[in-house]
Amino acid sequence: MTIYNYITMVSSVIIIALIILQTRGASLGAGLGGGGEEINTERRGSDKTIHQITIFMVFVFGASLVMHVIA
Repeated sequence: MTIYNYITMVSSVIIIALIILQTRGASLGAGLGGGGEEINTERRGSDKTIHQITIFMVFVFGASLVMHVIA
């Protein structure tokens, strides 16, 4: 196994954990279009930080996949 395999596996687990941590205070029905009472339009505090880390980890995951294909 190459280093890219390990980076891919670790980043995928971190992405899954970060996505699970991102709660928007809405139920599943609100996420699917129902219950439009409370809509958060701006991320603040730790929610914003988790969102930014998730974006970075998705970039790391994608880059590791590309490097694995190239190498």
